[in-house]
Amino acid sequence: MSGHKKVDVLVVGSGAAGLSAAVTAALKGASVLLAEKESVIGGTSAWSGGWLWIPRNPLAREEGIQEQEDAPLTYLQHEMGGQPADARLLTFLQQGPEMIDFFRRHTAVQFLSGSKMPDFHMSPGYAQGGRSVTAQPFDGRLLGDWLHRLRPPLETISLAGMGIAGGSDMAHFFNATRSPRSALYAARRLLRHGWQRLRTGRGQYLVNGNALMGRLLRSALDAGVSIQLNAPVARLLTSSTGVSGAVLRSDDGDIEVHAGAVILACGGFPHDRQRLAQQVPHAADGYGHFSAAPPGNQGDGIRLGESVGGQFDASLKHAMAWAPVSRVTLASGLQLVFPHLVERAKPGFIAVLPNGKRFTNEADSYHDFIAALLAATPAGEQPTAWLLADSRTLHRYGLGHARPFPFSPAAWLRTGYLHSAPTLAALAEQCAIDGGQLAETVARFNDYAARGEDPEFQRGVSAYNRAQGDARHPHHPTLGPLRHAPFYAVRILPGSLGSFSGLKTDEQARVLDAHQQPIAGLYAIGNDMSSVMQGYYPSGGITLGPAMTFGYLVGKTLAANITKTAS
Repeated sequence: MSGHKKVDVLVVGSGAAGLSAAVTAALKGASVLLAEKESVIGGTSAWSGGWLWIPRNPLAREEGIQEQEDAPLTYLQHEMGGQPADARLLTFLQQGPEMIDFFRRHTAVQFLSGSKMPDFHMSPGYAQGGRSVTAQPFDGRLLGDWLHRLRPPLETISLAGMGIAGGSDMAHFFNATRSPRSALYAARRLLRHGWQRLRTGRGQYLVNGNALMGRLLRSALDAGVSIQLNAPVARLLTSSTGVSGAVLRSDDGDIEVHAGAVILACGGFPHDRQRLAQQVPHAADGYGHFSAAPPGNQGDGIRLGESVGGQFDASLKHAMAWAPVSRVTLASGLQLVFPHLVERAKPGFIAVLPNGKRFTNEADSYHDFIAALLAATPAGEQPTAWLLADSRTLHRYGLGHARPFPFSPAAWLRTGYLHSAPTLAALAEQCAIDGGQLAETVARFNDYAARGEDPEFQRGVSAYNRAQGDARHPHHPTLGPLRHAPFYAVRILPGSLGSFSGLKTDEQARVLDAHQQPIAGLYAIGNDMSSVMQGYYPSGGITLGPAMTFGYLVGKTLAANITKTAS
């Protein structure tokens, strides 16, 4: 052993869940060590949109949005197939607003209200806004040298490393060729980012999940949290009373950390091939599933929990938070995925199977899109789809990693990422799509667009569909024809934003053993904790919302117990 440390709380993992727990515990008087196996802070959260689903949150109330206390639960129970609410779900709904209030009052974490962000589905109890918050943009210079230890935005969805936030920020970029005001806004953003990269190596204006993690990191540093990077956990330490710490590996040798409690927050198992093979039918050999989470998220926390008796929950509706992705080969030769979260709902896009038929409402949530693809794929076949657009649509919105005007699609065509042809028939032949059926599908869809309705899949009916569309489109926010040659296509594969299935826990996030009893000293939060939504995906932010809520709850509880013991 190269060293020994003793702390009140050891947090394993540095995403939103782990940092929330660390900040809360430290501010309430506990000594905290946060161990991160990678060289950067932020986990999957740093690549996320940074949205948290927190019904009845303080920002909504301050805007005058008041809803019945039982409305969120009504919505969730309908979304979860009528399953009764367990104690964890009730705890999340109760503690979420308190968590937001705590971070606003005591930390650098400040939020913006998602007052116009609707729930995914118009089930009983749904809301057209007021249940979501996201982090305010953050000046990365406030992190000092730690800015360079914060995971940068996902390269495939950023613009030269510059994150683009949803709402007005993204709207300005989409409208840059139509509005002088938007063009000026986009030019200023790009020039500022370029200047910052030239001077410091990365952008300093942080948005989305990068802003959330920058704010949490600043709060952790202010609270006196010790951070150990490049320090994977080799094993947990146990005693007669339960889990008592862990052995960390470091460049200088092993570090034995004795702690009053260990919190697992390692980001789930989106890249654990062995568990994927067990839990994801279309990845039966561990391949065929392409997650947009960081490659280091390989189920470490779940395996650590299992090593001391923790139980993996395989009973969820869906094991993963599904998302449609395409594979992108960068100039460096590195292959990453692009998550298709935005453009599918815009006018002029259509998604088809290899048989040339539509299979879902393209404007529905990313999770619903892949769930529909999996359901439409015959047994034994690899799930795949094609997202199509015409030249006018590509010029306006881009297509996946292929950027809109003024960028040329030539580079993406050369790499084979983007397919193009002067006719739909030629594009179908190039992509091995049934050409006759594709022509029929597009003709029918174009008729729907002209009528302003989609009787086949009801695209544009829900509030969420309309919010994801383009309100400035002259005829319909989500429906537009494909008429202008050349035509373009990108292959869509089943992917995820992370995993839902994880360790079984109680309402205090304590890991449970085979007898459903808590393992003393061991907690699991974030994607290491089995989803409180039971594998359903009712709204955006249902991963980060519970992650920060249970991080706050565990941090608060542990610090209170330490204080009580000390007194």
